[in-house]
Amino acid sequence: MRAYGFTAYGGPETEAWLDLPTPEPGLGEILVAVRAAGVNPVDWKVRAGMHRAFRQLTLPAVMGREVAGVVERVGAGVTEFAVGDAVFGSGDGGGYAELCTLPADRSAPKPAEVSFTDAAALPVAAGTAYDALAQLGLSPGDTLLILGVGGGVGVAAAQLARTAGVTVIGTASAAKRTFVESLGVTALSYDTGDLSLPAGVNAILDLAGTIRDVSSLITPDCRALTVADAATAAELGAKPLSRRTTTATLTELARRVASGELDPHVRSVFSFDQAADALRIVESGHAWGKVVLTV
Repeated sequence: MRAYGFTAYGGPETEAWLDLPTPEPGLGEILVAVRAAGVNPVDWKVRAGMHRAFRQLTLPAVMGREVAGVVERVGAGVTEFAVGDAVFGSGDGGGYAELCTLPADRSAPKPAEVSFTDAAALPVAAGTAYDALAQLGLSPGDTLLILGVGGGVGVAAAQLARTAGVTVIGTASAAKRTFVESLGVTALSYDTGDLSLPAGVNAILDLAGTIRDVSSLITPDCRALTVADAATAAELGAKPLSRRTTTATLTELARRVASGELDPHVRSVFSFDQAADALRIVESGHAWGKVVLTV
């Protein structure tokens, strides 16, 4: 099969097209013919070697953690999916390919009302947002501050929080202000030099790693999750952002997309041949919403 990945840890120069054997689904896995693959910051961070301390890879490695497609084969122990089922889910890599294995317990049926491109945008970003809001334990009437609300996770978190009756304030670049406000978010532009801290915040979701800039807001009555390193989180009284996306979570997210409650905001769709171009947009840090490859 044809795949896109990297041959050594480093920068974009290590990326390459790969000709690989078809993967075999193992115990509890399904083999999926990929129709669309989400492009996320974690993809280039893995390539850069930022995850080597806790995740060892055999190189060359295929990039991509979220896909949507059609089941080609099922591994031992899988009873909830069958060949021909339209599915989506997240794995530990391998999404930028014609075929990819996914853990069945991190996959879900794709509703007919949800496109493959929208489904492929859900597992990592929307899944992380869903888990983060559950971890924060917000109630209707609370106020949530999202640092970096204009990215894929922030866009999903803002919509999910607003649906739950939570007031959302978010930091984003001035260029994204109109887009962010269209989500019902009170936007704060971090690049205009006049960012002031809001009052009455009940929770903080830091998706930009800038939790130190708002550390004065963290109190026993204002809990915080952050993507900053664990040491910084502990120092400031925040907790690390974690993700445990399950079939139940993915099914609920797909239901919300099908009903119109959640829009993954896929803003850029690239062909498989343009994988490098798609990744450059995400790696630049200036992507609006989600970037997806069609395979």
